[in-house]
Amino acid sequence: MTFVFGDYALNPDRRELTRGSVVIPTGPQVFDLLVYLVHNRARVVSKDDLLQAVWAGRIVSESTLTSHINAVRKAVGDSGAEQRLIRTVARKGLRFVGDVREVASSPATSSGRTQPGPSNETPGRELALADKPSIAVLAFQNLSGDPEQEYFADGVVEDVITALSRIRWLFVIARNSSFTYKGRAVDVKQVGRELGVRYVLEGSLRKAANRVRITGQLIDATTSAHLWANRFEGTLNDIFDLQDQITASVVGAIAPQLERAEIERAKLKPTKSLGAYDYYLRGMANLHKGTREATNDALPLFTKAFELDPDYASAYAMAAWCHFWRKVNGWMTDRTREFAEGTRLARRAAELGKDDAVALARSGHALAHLADDVDGGTALIDRALMLNPNLAAAWYIGGHSRIWRGEPDNAIELFARAMRLSPLDSETYRMQGGTAMAHLLAGRFDAAASWAEKALRELPSFVMAVSVLAASHALAGRTDEARRAVEHLRQLAPTLRVSMLKDWIPIRRPQDFTTLADGLRKAGLSE
Repeated sequence: MTFVFGDYALNPDRRELTRGSVVIPTGPQVFDLLVYLVHNRARVVSKDDLLQAVWAGRIVSESTLTSHINAVRKAVGDSGAEQRLIRTVARKGLRFVGDVREVASSPATSSGRTQPGPSNETPGRELALADKPSIAVLAFQNLSGDPEQEYFADGVVEDVITALSRIRWLFVIARNSSFTYKGRAVDVKQVGRELGVRYVLEGSLRKAANRVRITGQLIDATTSAHLWANRFEGTLNDIFDLQDQITASVVGAIAPQLERAEIERAKLKPTKSLGAYDYYLRGMANLHKGTREATNDALPLFTKAFELDPDYASAYAMAAWCHFWRKVNGWMTDRTREFAEGTRLARRAAELGKDDAVALARSGHALAHLADDVDGGTALIDRALMLNPNLAAAWYIGGHSRIWRGEPDNAIELFARAMRLSPLDSETYRMQGGTAMAHLLAGRFDAAASWAEKALRELPSFVMAVSVLAASHALAGRTDEARRAVEHLRQLAPTLRVSMLKDWIPIRRPQDFTTLADGLRKAGLSE
């Protein structure tokens, strides 16, 4: 039996939720929760009902239950604010209130493809690669010797698929297709050809006593080259929290690896065959370097990308971000024009990219600096994190917005989350520099200097990191070190003065501005 409501079709037998011809990725508990609500739509179901039906009566945290309910709403295009399909009944529970039709299931899937059976035969056909980066996540091998752990391994993979599906620039094969290879010895090149993907993620699970270890490896299916491998461990005290942690770690680690691989591929293409996405990737390769020359090279590449694709929200956002980076490093030559152009690009990105986490995070950051709209920019960044909680850039950009709003300790937590999600990120120096500024404004001058030095080892021309280093040394009484740092600052930003700080970075809390200004003044920066 298939349940149809609006544009959606829910098939419990195939464990598939579709909207039109598109399969909507859902985690196992999220899917079970939706099925239970639809099955029992004639009544209000309580929290205890849900725990018994979906988690077999096991105790789970309130936040876990809430996050799964939110995920169900998101999967069917609903929200806690609208409650068009899933309504909360105060102090009672939940009820599915959408109009549902029950139709007999056909032998074909809702997307019109024949559902693959469990045989070992290959499909015998090849699919062309998608026009954007593409990945299939295969079922992880259960090496624990405990069949009961099969559900956990499958659950992790399904959650990884769901999380990867939130990355708009990535084409992700649905679980029902990638899981047809489960239990079979396969060649990743064959998988790539049959599913039409460039990358394959495979892995294994091993359990011993109360600990579980997951290993994963990312492979280029066109060459069989291994791009990344890692392992993740945890205890089974709260299996759902562990599942969430592993998902975040895997996705946070492989997303930058995928982008790097795509950048290297784009570099090899002849210029005459470049498309909008290729120009965008070449722009990203330059932007990550952070230097004046690289940023100047990146801006026209992003411009070319949105000229070829006028709806390319992320390209507008990254172009705006180039203007922001030129501003904070003192590289602008026509501030009035560049402020206006950067603001225009950022607003266009936010308008086009309402569901694009990259566009929202980068445009929000740019608007905070170029339009002096810290609160509006923070709202865009927060939405980006809601759309893709595994996007490291959104976490570190959110950290910067918290600094300007006077929340340094909160900012440090966000920077730490970004570095945990992407420990080898090409923008780590921005995370380190932000952490340094947060410690400075919190009065921890030794920590501020240490983090600033880390950032400067990655990017010696990082003006904000040099300014933090000078101010923190001065406020800690290290006069000689402060003088050396401020001399470096003069070389990088010869026009910067204490009186210009309010135009330089959008600090909102008066005491934070005073801390930075006093530190730079003591270090020897001219008034």
